[in-house]
Amino acid sequence: MRGTIARPARASLDAADPSDLVRGSDLTPAIAQALSDELALCRTCGACCSFSREWPRFTTEDDVDLDRIPRELVDHRRGRMRCSGDRCAALEGEVGVRTSCAVYSVRPDVCRTCEPGDDACNLARHRFGL
Repeated sequence: MRGTIARPARASLDAADPSDLVRGSDLTPAIAQALSDELALCRTCGACCSFSREWPRFTTEDDVDLDRIPRELVDHRRGRMRCSGDRCAALEGEVGVRTSCAVYSVRPDVCRTCEPGDDACNLARHRFGL
């Protein structure tokens, strides 16, 4: 089923509550359920946020975007999110159990492009045996 789900436009994936994508959408019930299941899996995972300290690098963000992220979570010298080991400092919770992002609504572009079930997601999940 991975890779076959028709996802809404990327701008929609930036909602503060990802489950809002499914409620009130024009998706078929089967696709809406599959997308809801993927989003729920994502919120229990956190592997992409713990995969590598090099992953949460800033790429296309401008200073206005970066100023929205709390300073204590940004490693300005290295141009990325601050990490503890390989884990992003904005990740809350336990990987593979239940996680959330402390800066979800203002997260960097690299975080926005990783979607549940894509190649980057699957690579990170594999590393954690998920």
